[in-house]
Amino acid sequence: MSKINIKENWFTKKVFCQLFGHKLVTTRKVTNHFSEYKCVHCQLELTNDIKGSKTFLTPELREINETLFQFYKRKHQHQHLST
Repeated sequence: MSKINIKENWFTKKVFCQLFGHKLVTTRKVTNHFSEYKCVHCQLELTNDIKGSKTFLTPELREINETLFQFYKRKHQHQHLST
């Protein structure tokens, strides 16, 4: 695929999302309250912020989500072992 086709394809998907909105799918459930999402058309990645609204998934937020996921996983593994 040439660079021109890739740019046209990306532009078409971006315009589609601007006109009709993003079609988000959950790519990762971090905790019961935090998830990561990705648009199936333009590949935009989002996550929940502290207020519960969606925000861009930056490298910093990705790292925070990973740490939160590890804490959440350890806590729930420990609860299952103690019951």
